[in-house]
Amino acid sequence: MTEVALEKEWYLNDFKVFEKTLNGQASTRLHHIRQAAIDRFARIGFPSRRQEAWRFTNIEPVKKIKFKHLYDSAKLTADLHIEPYKFAGVENHLVFVNGYFSPQLSGCPSLPDGVVVESLATAIKKYPDLVNQHLAQYVQFDDHAFAALNTAFMVDGAFVYIPQNVIVEKPIHLLFLSGTHDESILSHPRNLIVLDKSSQATVLESYVGKRNSVYFTNPVTEVVMEDNAIMEHYKIERESEKAFHIAVQNIEQKRNSRYVSHNYSFGGSLVRNDLRVVLDGENVDAELNGLYMLWDDQLCDNHTLIEHARPNCRSRELYKGILDDHSRAVFNGKILVHPNAQKTDAVQANKNLLLSDDAKVDTQPQLEIYADDVKCTHGGTVGQMDRDGIFYLRTRGIDEAIARSMIIHSFAGEVLQHIKIDSIRDKLDKEVVKRLNKRFHANEKN
Repeated sequence: MTEVALEKEWYLNDFKVFEKTLNGQASTRLHHIRQAAIDRFARIGFPSRRQEAWRFTNIEPVKKIKFKHLYDSAKLTADLHIEPYKFAGVENHLVFVNGYFSPQLSGCPSLPDGVVVESLATAIKKYPDLVNQHLAQYVQFDDHAFAALNTAFMVDGAFVYIPQNVIVEKPIHLLFLSGTHDESILSHPRNLIVLDKSSQATVLESYVGKRNSVYFTNPVTEVVMEDNAIMEHYKIERESEKAFHIAVQNIEQKRNSRYVSHNYSFGGSLVRNDLRVVLDGENVDAELNGLYMLWDDQLCDNHTLIEHARPNCRSRELYKGILDDHSRAVFNGKILVHPNAQKTDAVQANKNLLLSDDAKVDTQPQLEIYADDVKCTHGGTVGQMDRDGIFYLRTRGIDEAIARSMIIHSFAGEVLQHIKIDSIRDKLDKEVVKRLNKRFHANEKN
């Protein structure tokens, strides 16, 4: 048997073990979806760099480790220290440990009547009609091995439902903590977020892990926004520096809805974010903001797709990267304008700052337009530190390391300023400053 076949067989055999833990659920609709997903994975296997969508991302390190699945939450403990991962003023927390809901660590004290925020495993039993209407209906796994694996092994994750005309004032924080075992754990969090007509909410997804732990987080999030819904969506990745994180997000927007995405990647050895936003109604507005900071040998790959499927819609996208050492980043952003999506207004930009000669970025902003009455622009830039700016600050008596840090901080600030919640913006700003100070002070000592 070839090495490729053996790597795939590990997961196929694991699925057989997983099925035995489902206690007679093999006849349910959900398990039929799982079976279709694992069958698809069996056919396509893992992607290789010969495939266009993965040609800059080497996933061999992920394939070679025999990650262990946990099939229940029996080993969860309530003594985990999660305070460092919280945000001031954010009271509603749903906490997951290695992919499983932890009721001991969770609490949502400030939710309006009718709002549902709980584990997906519980929601499947309590709200089967609502969950089945949307779960696994939007994310496509025909050509995405990791989405197929998540779908095949999906058991738990977050379910958020905001009823019609309800505005949730306080943010909802979905916190996923991994790397709490000695083994190399693989988790497949599955999240479903549904905003009914004219509802409004802010949802945070945080992915964190124990320092120096080797694990693999493979989350999928589906967001459904009905007419006039408004959502502020944060995805903050601060995994262990030795962890792997491959995530898929799919957002479906209906008429007059507004979606704002904030995607921040700071940790992980290999990180991939696949984000697809479908503007499937007139007068829809979507805004995508992203920031990635990479050191050492980190790799971060952002693939975004904004589909303008209806007329009179607007999208704005800004992703920025800061890279040092031998790190590498990939940005592949596509704006797809369908034939009937006249009056589309779309702007896309990717800007990268390289702090070393060995850092590398592959940026591919793309437009694919099938309508003739549109206004679309896109662009990508890769540059190094502004030496004139450093010189100017040095002439004002500012130390060179501090001057470099100030310029980089300003570069990142263009993305951070879009964050509306003060405690989140302040914490992420401090994260940027801490990483910059650590980097430049280390360089000074060397």
